[in-house]
Amino acid sequence: MYRTQITSSNIRSVGYDSKMATLEVEFTSGDIYQYFNLPEHLYQQFLHASSHGQFLNDHIRYNYRYQKVS
Repeated sequence: MYRTQITSSNIRSVGYDSKMATLEVEFTSGDIYQYFNLPEHLYQQFLHASSHGQFLNDHIRYNYRYQKVS
């Protein structure tokens, strides 16, 4: 999945597959997680959030099934 670099202290890059409704997040630690069944509008909100890490914690991390992929 293609990921875009973002400015964040914890997150290096993010990508979204609209066909699979999957968000992929690469953290600065090198860990990569995928979050499943995430609506595209939420991904867009995430991209435009003033704090990506805070948005991930508040709206995504505990509300969507996820898996560590690397």
